[in-house]
Order: sequence, then structure tokens, then C-alpha cells
Amino acid sequence: MARAQVTIPLDIPNVRVLGTEITPKGEVIITVESIKEETVCRRCGKMIRKFHGHDGWMSIRYLPVFGRPTYLRYRPKRYQCQECEGKPTTTQTLEWYNSNSPHSIAYDEHILLQLVNATIEDVAMKEGLGYDSVLGALERQVDEKVNWSSYTKLKTLGLDEIALKKGHRDFVVIVTARLEDERVVILGVLADRLKDTVVDFLRSIPERLKKTIETVCSDMYDGYIEAVREELKSSQIVIDRFHVTRSYRDGVDEFRKSELKII
Repeated sequence: MARAQVTIPLDIPNVRVLGTEITPKGEVIITVESIKEETVCRRCGKMIRKFHGHDGWMSIRYLPVFGRPTYLRYRPKRYQCQECEGKPTTTQTLEWYNSNSPHSIAYDEHILLQLVNATIEDVAMKEGLGYDSVLGALERQVDEKVNWSSYTKLKTLGLDEIALKKGHRDFVVIVTARLEDERVVILGVLADRLKDTVVDFLRSIPERLKKTIETVCSDMYDGYIEAVREELKSSQIVIDRFHVTRSYRDGVDEFRKSELKII
């Protein structure tokens, strides 16, 4: 019996799909190759086009397909510089992948979105990853520069903190935006939740985009609220319902405990 099939755009620039397979474990393996025929020399910084061969095969974690863990399998190209002494070779850089990372950039961003209102342990369990893999995805995004030219309107900002280590008050802050088409995108990951750090990030937003921010959603931490009031004066502050619900729950729990003591 023939199986029904669908075609899904891979949404990765400059690659050609060579084949797909599903492993006995249910993992989707997509074999791809780069169609770019150049890269930047790691020594002189010039564009080089002399093909020199391939590195070994690599498997990079990608966005899940129909709930299945998905990997991109490919062999990085190498190019040789004809101008530098010794004619060194350079592995081709790709827009969708950072070298020395086991994940695609899209999958790292997927993990960050899963971390909103969740713990590192929660996401590690859901994604079938180790704790350090989730932590690595988070740390790779810290101090990344924002390409503000990619956005025309931000509409809603979100400020969500994540504890890096279980039981420790060592936080980073994920800044997200909900765009006009309802997509949620990662704008940045701040190294800590200090008010000054949040203020610096908000000041980095171009004025043309600040004017488009209607709402900022955060928890009840004073540092966030004060930073928003100082830098985004025309935006409405909304407390995240997750934190409101947690506060109600904690209050009810404290009341329950006090009543039990009386009894």
C-alpha cells in the first residue's frame, strides 16, 4: 500500500536536498549539499572560489518534522586561497549553521522559544537532549548582535528570564517579539537580568522600531518594569499571565498552610 506524502519547504538558503530517510528510531535524516561556490578566506578575509574538497559527513540537529527528531546530513566544502602564503584552505561558512555547534541556528532558536516559561530540565526532556545541550543553545545566543534591518514593526516585546543552573539565582533574559503576522522571534539573550543590562538593550533598538512597540510583556520584577518605563514610555506594560497565575497559586498555598496550622 502506497503511503500518502507531502512536500514541505526546507527553508534553508543555498542548499540542495539529495535525499531523505527515516531511521528505525523514527528520526528524519535529510541529506543536503551546499550550492554556494565560494567562501571567505580565514586568513586574509577575501572571497575565495578554488574548490579543494570536502570535510567529513556531519549531522546537525534541525527543526522537528511532524514531531520527529530531524537532522541535516552534509559534507562541508573547503576552498583554497591562491593569494595567501602557503595557499591555506578554509571550510565554507553557512548562513544556517555555526561551526562547532551540534545544532542549526533555527533549532537553537526553537529551543530558546521552548524555554519561555519552562526550565532547562523541562526542555531537555521534551527534546530528548542533555542538560548541557540546551544550556549550550542558550549560551550561543548571548551577546549576539541584532539585525534590526530585518524588522519593520515589533508590536509586542517579551522579557522572560531563565535560571542557568538548577537551584542557583544565575539568570539570563530572553527578549522576544510578536510580529504583525503573529510570529514570535528571538531578538536577543541578555547575560543577566540587571536593570542596566535591559536598559542598554532597549536603547539599542532603533527609534523607528521603538515607535512600533505597543506592548511589553514581562514578569513583576521591578528592574524590567523600570527599564521599560524609562526607554519605552509610550508602550503598555502587561504582566505575563504565567507569573500572575503562579503568584495566585503561591498565595492560595500559603493560605492553605496557615489554615492547616489553625486546625
